[in-house]
Amino acid sequence: MFPFATALKPDEMLRLGLQSTVLLAEAQAVMAMRLFGMIGLWPLGPGEEARMVSEKLRALQESQAAALKAVMRGASPLGVAEAALKPVGRRTRANARRLAKPGKLPR
Repeated sequence: MFPFATALKPDEMLRLGLQSTVLLAEAQAVMAMRLFGMIGLWPLGPGEEARMVSEKLRALQESQAAALKAVMRGASPLGVAEAALKPVGRRTRANARRLAKPGKLPR
């Protein structure tokens, strides 16, 4: 039987759903702060525009590598999904914390 044909248990679905929800909320907050920063309503550091583009490729590469490693270890579907979410979640959490720090608005 194919190892990924097993369904997730309800508690596993809930855990994965909550992790995904937190990641999406953090990503939305980062997008909002960056957009407000582009129009001068939120303080942004120098090079933020370039950073928001360049970090995407690196996060995708890390996510794919983590998922592949999990598959090769024989992880469950939940384990593979969590491994894939972890690198992206680390970045969104770090960005949200960094951007939310109080600072002066650029003039």
